[in-house]
Amino acid sequence: MGKTRPSHQEKKFRDKEPTRTKIDRVLPPRPVSKKHRKTKESVEELLAQASALLETSQADEALQIALRAFDKLEKKGEAATVGALPTLSLLAEVYLELGDADAARDCFLRAVKLDPSGSIPESEGGGVEKFLWLAQLSEDGGQDSVKWFDKGVTVLRNELASTIDTEVQAVKRKKLAAALCGVVEIYMTDLSWESDAESRCESLITEAMLVAPSSPETLQTLANVRISQTKVEEARKALADSIELWKDLPAGDEGVPEFPTRISLSRLLMEVEMENEAMEVLERLVEEDDTSVEAWYLGGWCMYLIAERKQTQQIAPNGTTNTKIADEERETSLKSSRIWLTTSLRLYGLQDYEDERLRDHAQELVRDLSLELGNDKNGDLSDEEDGAGDEGWDIDMEDKDQTMEGA
Repeated sequence: MGKTRPSHQEKKFRDKEPTRTKIDRVLPPRPVSKKHRKTKESVEELLAQASALLETSQADEALQIALRAFDKLEKKGEAATVGALPTLSLLAEVYLELGDADAARDCFLRAVKLDPSGSIPESEGGGVEKFLWLAQLSEDGGQDSVKWFDKGVTVLRNELASTIDTEVQAVKRKKLAAALCGVVEIYMTDLSWESDAESRCESLITEAMLVAPSSPETLQTLANVRISQTKVEEARKALADSIELWKDLPAGDEGVPEFPTRISLSRLLMEVEMENEAMEVLERLVEEDDTSVEAWYLGGWCMYLIAERKQTQQIAPNGTTNTKIADEERETSLKSSRIWLTTSLRLYGLQDYEDERLRDHAQELVRDLSLELGNDKNGDLSDEEDGAGDEGWDIDMEDKDQTMEGA
């Protein structure tokens, strides 16, 4: 559930369409490699091969094999039966890995027709996942996303009621809480104008906390709700509790929230003036992925806010001014801010990043920093070298450690 909503155009399956389906159309024209040319392989064997390829980050080859499995089902007249669910599920997973949200959505929608209530076990390709993904992949958003989340929530509640296995229950509870939090986010954004939005958020987050009180994502969503209610202290406590659950875990541990979730966490921390905690999160993020434009940008903005806060703290309680130490600390923070921001802008240009608001704000901050600090050793970013597409820049990561010192 970690991926954000794509903006691709939907191309739905059409039962009566005389032309070939999308799955047929995307069948690669190039021949399959010799090692996969066996003609008597069963669908199950092909799916096992495709799964193994996907697990080893060979999504393109996995797609070829999974499509062969689907082709076998079509030839046997089983593409529209529940027996096709495992193949559709795997195809959707492969398409998601390849970034093709349209094709993934098509597979999930076809799976819904075969398992509309989610009552077929996940081991047989059924279950809840298709509903939760369709909620995220919905192009309409709003009530359409809520509809899919509600279907998923119903399935998960039924599954929880029918199992006594504590490990299975723990997994289902976390999924249920995540689905409930997904609906909360929709009512705080797309449906925030509805008259019952706040009450819906409150009831949903209350249930999520009852279901999974030790989930970092649930606590983070709780904090977001409390911020919207201007209950800042409660939000700060929820955020601190959320971080405490995973901060000492190693990278890659299942208990560590996904990268986008922690990006959102850093924004919430900055919103409630917990900048030092935000920097700890962001420093860890750039250690995991030093090409993230948003992580570097947020780190620069956060260091800028820290510097501004240090300026307001120069006046001591007795009215005297602690200028020397405060000025030195503030300058260190400002320099660190500039390193984070210029790195973000350079990555922005190299990656053809599309968030213009992020770029514009980063440029504005860098200009303000240059007015106060003067030009840095590499010179300030001109309009042509500010992340607008200069592909010739190399990113000097030797300054990376310096970016951590100002916090």
